[in-house]
Amino acid sequence: MDLILILAVLLSLIGGIATVSVRSPFDKLICLGILTSGGVLFMVEKGYLDVAICIALLMPIGTLFILLLLGKKQEVPK
Repeated sequence: MDLILILAVLLSLIGGIATVSVRSPFDKLICLGILTSGGVLFMVEKGYLDVAICIALLMPIGTLFILLLLGKKQEVPK
């Protein structure tokens, strides 16, 4: 197997296991980014560059929306 494929699988597994086991929503977002990096690396290795570019452009936008929603969730008046 190629070293890149092994790295992609390791990043995906580490990100997935960490996402399930972490409690904090902000930490889950970081772990989800690690999971996505493994997926993007796998897609680049297989030659799906257009899909990898699309994910690389949309992931930060999705992250910003999730951060905005998490910020509003914590600002609920008592």
